[in-house]
Amino acid sequence: MLKNQRTIKKPISLSGGGLHTGNETILTFKPAPINTGVRFVRTDLPGRPEIPAVIEHVTDISRGTTLGIDGVKIHTVEHVLAAIFGLEIDNIFVELTGNETPVGDGSAMPFVEILLKAGFLEQDSPKEVLVVDETITYSEEDRGVDIVVFPSDEFRITFMVDYKNPALGTQYTSMYSLSDEFVKDFAPARTFVFLHEVEELARQGLIKGGNFDNAVVIIDRKLDRAELDRLRNMLNLKEELQPSANGILNNKQLRFKNEPVRHKALDLIGDLALIGVPIQAHVLCARSGHKANVELVKKIKKIYEKKLITRKYQPTETVGYALDISAIQKILPHRYPFLLVDRIIDFVPQEHVVGIKNVSVNEPFFQGHFPGHPIMPGVLVIEAMAQVGGIMLLNSQDSPEDKLIYFMGMDNVRFRKPVRPGDQIRFELKMIKNRKVISKMAGKAYVNGDLVAQAELMAMVVDKDQDMVN
Repeated sequence: MLKNQRTIKKPISLSGGGLHTGNETILTFKPAPINTGVRFVRTDLPGRPEIPAVIEHVTDISRGTTLGIDGVKIHTVEHVLAAIFGLEIDNIFVELTGNETPVGDGSAMPFVEILLKAGFLEQDSPKEVLVVDETITYSEEDRGVDIVVFPSDEFRITFMVDYKNPALGTQYTSMYSLSDEFVKDFAPARTFVFLHEVEELARQGLIKGGNFDNAVVIIDRKLDRAELDRLRNMLNLKEELQPSANGILNNKQLRFKNEPVRHKALDLIGDLALIGVPIQAHVLCARSGHKANVELVKKIKKIYEKKLITRKYQPTETVGYALDISAIQKILPHRYPFLLVDRIIDFVPQEHVVGIKNVSVNEPFFQGHFPGHPIMPGVLVIEAMAQVGGIMLLNSQDSPEDKLIYFMGMDNVRFRKPVRPGDQIRFELKMIKNRKVISKMAGKAYVNGDLVAQAELMAMVVDKDQDMVN
């Protein structure tokens, strides 16, 4: 069922110290117009700089997720984002008077509670949802991390951890309905950490706001009275540490039997919010953390961008390819007899592209190259390759019809076999360098699986009215 976007009805605030910096911050949620997305705002800095909560602005994932633009940073955003995603809020401003979100009790619940108090406002625009229609995988063999995302009729999570610790062991959780389970079963799950990590973080000065009210500390070695007193002094705690009977420092009681893995699922929800739109998929995770989550989001975001580009230039749904000739003509300025691309069968924006050229005997160049022995000129094979590469560069432009691609150089050009009438050339290009002005691509051309040509191409995108003559 099609849903509309939503924001909150009124501004609402909470305050507190950050987990890692310890800095006191006032956080204020404010309503936002349609298609705003989630935007963090540093109200303590000149100009009130904004940072959209999207994967492109992630600058650090070492102990949580940090967003930043031009030196402006906001630390530990994952619990705020989990609350926003879990409550299915599309548009909202998150204003902060400091550089880190308040840690609260180490869960997303403090943010959920005030957002529920603010209430929700349905907006007059349909909600954008990324429907995952292909299986996506991410693995880190050395760390035993495995993530699989596959199609589902709604958003679901299955998560498993198996730490080698008797207090934690193997834990598993599933969420089948965001609207029914998030607030009650996942938002209250607090962050957890192993004791050896706490000591190292404390030595580095990275948990200045940490205490027993905002984290569950799991004991991973034996502790005597002297060790407990040493830890108390290291962490600057007022309360005395007690011997543990449940494997958790100071006998902290869990909110759920499997609270740690539920918190891992909560962090995943917050990191998935960095796609920029809600997703419809089932996400299965084993031993994942922020680093793996962010890499997964990057893969999903590229698929989303591909869908947006395909929809922009080719409104009718296609199967087996990405862009037909009508869509190609909306991107490339070339026309007969110099349009040498018939179809784009796959692409990942700014990463790679695969295109097809069907070589007909009616091509005008066969009349003179060569009479009685038709061969496609090698320079035109490279030109066709360049046009396929041009689609990879131009499809991300807001107004490709106002742009041109100037190819500035060709390196390592090789012609392996002749191309004749009736052949179908498959061009595969990968981005080597993608800078603000100049890009470099490596391309190969195949006929029936045989390599017929290859080259490295350097190009730049310019405005049509830009004067390139010195």
